[in-house]
Amino acid sequence: MFDIGFTELMLIGVVALIVIGPERLPKVARTAGQWLGKLNRYVSQVKQDIDRDIKLEELRKMQQDMKDTAQRYEVMAGNAAREVETTVQQETGQISRVMQAMSATDGGLAMQEWDKIKAEEAAAEEVRALAAAADADQAGAQGAVAALEPPVPQTAATRTDNDKATG
Repeated sequence: MFDIGFTELMLIGVVALIVIGPERLPKVARTAGQWLGKLNRYVSQVKQDIDRDIKLEELRKMQQDMKDTAQRYEVMAGNAAREVETTVQQETGQISRVMQAMSATDGGLAMQEWDKIKAEEAAAEEVRALAAAADADQAGAQGAVAALEPPVPQTAATRTDNDKATG
């Protein structure tokens, strides 16, 4: 930082010896060293704080970028889901029209089969929903029963028996 050579240091030392005196020079040198140490620690602390702030700002920027990307993917997924739903509805409509046309030629048998398939799918969906609700109710009931059961106190004798069995 400073370009101080050996001759400049010697000149400063001689002037300090003359001005301060040989008795107080070691104490002044020690105090100056302590102040320089404190200054160096302060400067390094400021550098660490600046580095930490820079890294924190970079992390915030990355977090915002990730949020923006996630929002874009959510929008894309929503659009894709709508497109798939529209396509399924269109295909289902076409199938219904084909089934109606076939029922006109076979006396309504194809349409009856189509209605039967749709009713079976609806019933299967309802059964799945009921099974999921029953599973949730059963899990809740088991948790309630476990909460109502009092804990079994463990005495010293049962602990040693358990330790022997596991050991």
